[in-house]
Amino acid sequence: MTDAVGSIDTPDAEDEAPSKKSRKGGKRGKKGPLGRLALFYRQIVAELRKVVWPTRNQLTTYTTVVIVFVVVMIGLVTVIDYGFQEAVKYVFG
Repeated sequence: MTDAVGSIDTPDAEDEAPSKKSRKGGKRGKKGPLGRLALFYRQIVAELRKVVWPTRNQLTTYTTVVIVFVVVMIGLVTVIDYGFQEAVKYVFG
Protein backbone atom coordinates (compact mmCIF):
# COMPACT_ATOMS: atom_id res chain seq x y z
CA MET A 1 0.00 0.00 0.00
CA THR A 2 1.36 3.41 -0.90
CA ASP A 3 0.85 6.59 1.04
CA ALA A 4 -0.90 8.91 -1.39
CA VAL A 5 -1.91 12.43 -0.51
CA GLY A 6 -5.65 12.52 0.03
CA SER A 7 -5.99 8.77 0.27
CA ILE A 8 -8.95 7.60 2.35
CA ASP A 9 -7.89 3.98 2.45
CA THR A 10 -6.85 2.75 5.88
CA PRO A 11 -4.72 -0.32 6.54
CA ASP A 12 -7.10 -1.58 9.26
CA ALA A 13 -10.06 -1.61 6.86
CA GLU A 14 -8.60 -4.52 4.90
CA ASP A 15 -8.11 -6.72 7.99
CA GLU A 16 -11.67 -6.43 9.30
CA ALA A 17 -14.34 -8.67 7.85
CA PRO A 18 -17.93 -7.43 7.89
CA SER A 19 -19.90 -9.10 10.67
CA LYS A 20 -23.19 -9.17 8.78
CA LYS A 21 -24.23 -8.94 5.18
CA SER A 22 -24.98 -5.45 3.98
CA ARG A 23 -27.66 -4.80 1.43
CA LYS A 24 -26.56 -3.45 -1.88
CA GLY A 25 -27.50 0.21 -2.25
CA GLY A 26 -27.50 1.22 1.41
CA LYS A 27 -30.52 3.22 2.50
CA ARG A 28 -31.77 3.61 -1.05
CA GLY A 29 -31.94 -0.15 -1.54
CA LYS A 30 -34.58 -0.48 1.21
CA LYS A 31 -37.11 1.88 -0.35
CA GLY A 32 -39.67 1.03 -2.97
CA PRO A 33 -40.14 2.89 -6.25
CA LEU A 34 -42.18 5.68 -4.67
CA GLY A 35 -39.60 6.17 -1.91
CA ARG A 36 -36.81 6.42 -4.49
CA LEU A 37 -38.88 8.87 -6.53
CA ALA A 38 -39.48 11.03 -3.44
CA LEU A 39 -35.75 10.93 -2.63
CA PHE A 40 -34.94 11.98 -6.19
CA TYR A 41 -37.40 14.90 -5.94
CA ARG A 42 -35.91 16.02 -2.60
CA GLN A 43 -32.43 15.91 -4.09
CA ILE A 44 -33.55 18.03 -7.06
CA VAL A 45 -35.05 20.65 -4.73
CA ALA A 46 -31.88 20.65 -2.60
CA GLU A 47 -29.68 21.21 -5.67
CA LEU A 48 -31.93 23.98 -6.99
CA ARG A 49 -31.61 25.81 -3.66
CA LYS A 50 -27.82 25.91 -4.19
CA VAL A 51 -28.16 27.72 -7.54
CA VAL A 52 -27.21 31.39 -7.59
CA TRP A 53 -29.97 32.89 -9.70
CA PRO A 54 -29.23 36.10 -11.69
CA THR A 55 -30.96 39.35 -10.80
CA ARG A 56 -33.42 40.92 -13.20
CA ASN A 57 -30.77 43.46 -14.27
CA GLN A 58 -28.22 40.72 -14.99
CA LEU A 59 -30.80 38.67 -16.87
CA THR A 60 -31.72 41.68 -19.04
CA THR A 61 -28.05 42.34 -19.78
CA TYR A 62 -27.33 38.70 -20.68
CA THR A 63 -30.42 38.52 -22.90
CA THR A 64 -29.47 41.73 -24.72
CA VAL A 65 -25.93 40.48 -25.31
CA VAL A 66 -27.21 37.19 -26.73
CA ILE A 67 -29.73 38.89 -29.04
CA VAL A 68 -27.11 41.36 -30.34
CA PHE A 69 -24.63 38.51 -30.91
CA VAL A 70 -27.23 36.48 -32.83
CA VAL A 71 -28.18 39.47 -35.01
CA VAL A 72 -24.50 40.14 -35.82
CA MET A 73 -23.94 36.47 -36.69
CA ILE A 74 -27.06 36.47 -38.92
CA GLY A 75 -25.71 39.52 -40.73
CA LEU A 76 -22.27 37.94 -41.14
CA VAL A 77 -23.69 34.69 -42.53
CA THR A 78 -25.98 36.64 -44.87
CA VAL A 79 -23.05 38.65 -46.28
CA ILE A 80 -20.92 35.52 -46.73
CA ASP A 81 -23.85 33.68 -48.37
CA TYR A 82 -24.44 36.59 -50.76
CA GLY A 83 -20.70 36.60 -51.61
CA PHE A 84 -20.74 32.86 -52.38
CA GLN A 85 -23.89 33.32 -54.45
CA GLU A 86 -22.24 36.01 -56.58
CA ALA A 87 -19.07 33.92 -56.91
CA VAL A 88 -21.06 30.90 -58.12
CA LYS A 89 -22.95 33.09 -60.61
CA TYR A 90 -19.65 34.48 -61.92
CA VAL A 91 -18.01 31.04 -62.25
CA PHE A 92 -20.96 29.08 -63.67
CA GLY A 93 -22.85 31.84 -65.11
